[in-house]
Amino acid sequence: MSASSAFSDDKAGSASEPEYGHDPASGGIFSSDYKRHDDLKEMLDSNKDSLKLEAMKRIVAMIARGKNTSDLFPAVVKNVACKNIEDPNQLIRASALRVLSSIRVTIIVPIMMLAIKEAASDMSPYVRKTAAHAIPKLHSLDPEQKDQLIEVIEKLLADKTTLVAGSVVMAFEEVCPDRIDLIHKNYRKLCNLLIDVEEWGQVVIINMLTRYARTQFLNPNINESLLEDSSEKAFYASDDEEDEDKKAEAAALVKRKPYVMDPDHRLLLRNTKPLLQSRNAAVVMAVAQLYFHLAPKAEVGIIAKALVRLMRSHSEVQYVVLQNVATMTIKRRGMFEPYLKSFYIRSTDPTQIKILKLEVLTNLANETNISTILREFQTYIKSMDKDFVAASIQAIGRCATNIGEVRDTCLNGLVQLLSNRDELVVAESVVVIKKLLQMQPEQHSDIIKHMAKLIDNIQVPMARASILWLIGEYCEHVPKIAPDVLRKMAKTFTNEEDIVKLQIINLAAKLYLTNSKQTKLLTQYVLNLAKYDQNYDIRDRARFIRQLIVPTDKSGALSKYAKKLFLALKPAPVLESPFKDRDHFQLGSLSHLLNAKAGGYQELPEWPESAPDPSVRNVEIPDWSKCTSRKDRKEKKLDKPFYSDSEGDSGPTESADSESDSGSGSESASASDESGSGSESEESGEETESEKEEEDEEKEKKRKKRLDKTKAKKPAEESAERCTIAPSGSIKMYELLHRITGEGLAVEYCFSRQPFSPDPNMVAVQIQFTNNTNSETKNLHIEEPRLQSGMRIREFAEIEVLAAGESVTVVMGIDFCDSTQAANFQLCTHTRKFFVSIQPPVGELMTPVFLTENDFKKEQGKLMGMNEISEKLTLGEKCVNEHVIVERVTATANLSRVPCGSDKECRFAGKTVSSGCLVLVTVTTKEGGRAQLTVNCEKMVIGTMLVKDIMQALSQ
Repeated sequence: MSASSAFSDDKAGSASEPEYGHDPASGGIFSSDYKRHDDLKEMLDSNKDSLKLEAMKRIVAMIARGKNTSDLFPAVVKNVACKNIEDPNQLIRASALRVLSSIRVTIIVPIMMLAIKEAASDMSPYVRKTAAHAIPKLHSLDPEQKDQLIEVIEKLLADKTTLVAGSVVMAFEEVCPDRIDLIHKNYRKLCNLLIDVEEWGQVVIINMLTRYARTQFLNPNINESLLEDSSEKAFYASDDEEDEDKKAEAAALVKRKPYVMDPDHRLLLRNTKPLLQSRNAAVVMAVAQLYFHLAPKAEVGIIAKALVRLMRSHSEVQYVVLQNVATMTIKRRGMFEPYLKSFYIRSTDPTQIKILKLEVLTNLANETNISTILREFQTYIKSMDKDFVAASIQAIGRCATNIGEVRDTCLNGLVQLLSNRDELVVAESVVVIKKLLQMQPEQHSDIIKHMAKLIDNIQVPMARASILWLIGEYCEHVPKIAPDVLRKMAKTFTNEEDIVKLQIINLAAKLYLTNSKQTKLLTQYVLNLAKYDQNYDIRDRARFIRQLIVPTDKSGALSKYAKKLFLALKPAPVLESPFKDRDHFQLGSLSHLLNAKAGGYQELPEWPESAPDPSVRNVEIPDWSKCTSRKDRKEKKLDKPFYSDSEGDSGPTESADSESDSGSGSESASASDESGSGSESEESGEETESEKEEEDEEKEKKRKKRLDKTKAKKPAEESAERCTIAPSGSIKMYELLHRITGEGLAVEYCFSRQPFSPDPNMVAVQIQFTNNTNSETKNLHIEEPRLQSGMRIREFAEIEVLAAGESVTVVMGIDFCDSTQAANFQLCTHTRKFFVSIQPPVGELMTPVFLTENDFKKEQGKLMGMNEISEKLTLGEKCVNEHVIVERVTATANLSRVPCGSDKECRFAGKTVSSGCLVLVTVTTKEGGRAQLTVNCEKMVIGTMLVKDIMQALSQ
């Protein structure tokens, strides 16, 4: 009592009668406790700090004595945390909210909700970010607060700062991932902010936008879906099925309408692409899965290089990346074929990485590269890692199943492994051979005989069972050996593993049905042994088979069909990849990694059949002309979002659509700009109705004029500007469409050798249209680009009208991916479509690089050996001086001259446009009109082709 008197006053110190049922939260049963707690609550609610301090001291002392003071908790929190929430320092405010939201006691939920709402309106973005982090914590503590929390999320989603974006999207995913209506108005802002958001915020936003896009946009590969299905079946099915699928696919494609990508869909793809260069592996993986799930098939290839780069990271990162690559290679194996060697296995790789690389190599195997892959597999079999060796043998079996041309080669190689000293290698080979022999058993009876001889040496149960199954299944092909094998197995029956015993019983049954004369007694002996086996599965199997194959009076009707049951033809097994159907999980997710739905996983929605209304993403732009003063107009203009909600410079593939969309595109952007600028020049005050109508008519005329100029004249002006530097004599024109084939429309193109400003990794191609008819040609544009893996195309803006006898020039960009393969596409008018292709000379894949003589020698020293190609040649009659040689070389390839101290040498430098690989050319003249040409380039194919072209130019 003496200790307790230190924490009580006179009123509380007077004892009273016990009262039950009062203050259950406190755990006390005396009214004195109840009253004392009331007094402490009053002291904590007081305005005097001295009383609050005294109350806190008493509470700490009560806790030290082990008394229950939980009913005072809200009052304490209110005094400790709430005071800090109002602190002038933003870090303290954020820390107080973080601590408050981490207290897992439901009684303070109202206080926490008020704190979150207040923090969501805080001046500091750091505090607003912390408020977003607190939302999922409160939701998990009290799900009934969901509606109020959604209001806070909606408010924070409208935040324009990059610091808040990632955190609020994370809160959205945790609390209300199905409320996509909250994303509509913020979609374009999130796309534009994405590049500046911190890395983990980028991952969350990209994953959310992937699911959003799958509900709001059409499938960009809708016309390619049948092609994908047929390619998948070609991997696993027969040629006849493939031909039938192609016919059905062709008929379906004729009925489909041409696909036009939504500008907002293109906005997402364009703004996420730069993040493939991120240093954070999770960001790269997020962008890769977004492109895999959302991008057109022709554009998905760009993610391959980024994913291969991640292969140089830690083994944990490699494991996740390879899991996703293995899934991608099932449907899109073409994009990883150029990087085949990146998946070769190193001796230092962990076993899990080795097995995943094997999976990828097997998926990438085709008729072209199978010989290289099989050579790799042969070396893997010699590894000391037994699990890896087993996986390698299984991979050889899958290659043999999927590629018929090498089936016999693989089978012979596996048979040779049967003589290997390692029992595990032999056992795994037996299991794989068994599966391969099921495809053509009659052609391989010698192999079955050879495997039967191994039954005495092989001790691995699965391998012994596989050999017995083969002998039993194809006993008619080995009639002399099969009974002897059964005799040996009957001797060792009691010592065998259960899986082997079951196959011995099956072998006995099949031989009894086909050769009962020799095996009747053996079969009865085996069945009698099995009848008393310890394993009930074996006992049941023996009883069942005895009744089935040995007819008695009690036998049922099934005994008549014993042969059909046991000796029926069995389909050959299909060796499929374990990653075949895993792409229904969103790539990069934990569920995909585990191949099972994890807690909190959001299903990837199916593409909609018809496009939802795109106007839901439009954000209303205020009419500044209604402001009554210049000051108001200025303030409202400054209030405009830093990141535009509408994309005025959306990509060329959707430019026409974005212009027609009232909510996005250059038309709405230009109109709003004119509206804003026009309103600033007006005087304050009200206007009459007639003045407003005249102004509106004037604006409409200006808008149409600007639109026409944007669609037709601007590309011509841009192309003219880009082509002014190079001399006209060095530009060679190529025919894209002859005027007869084009029904009066003639199209020529040239490589302007100027940087393509929208994308420096693309080659600028200048295209000139000439209308030789007597009528207008309308709606000139590009459709259905058919590009090789990795190639990209940036189309020119649609030409609305080309008058009779007129010409117009536009510029388009093509990323040839450092190859001379043609870019194929359709050139369309309002009435016709023409299939055309642009194939670049190797010299046009380069751009000049300016180097000093010392830099040239230094870089040349790095590109020796296999990267150097040198040829001798005889100069042509006209190549009499240095000037002609320089002219011929620069006409052949887009290179710049490098200063050189020697009169006998001409040096040139450049780099490939797509990958930036350095290209160095040296022409050394000698006596008698002879010369030596040397090309140094990391890409040997480029170097070889360039040597050939330059030699031809100098020899003429």
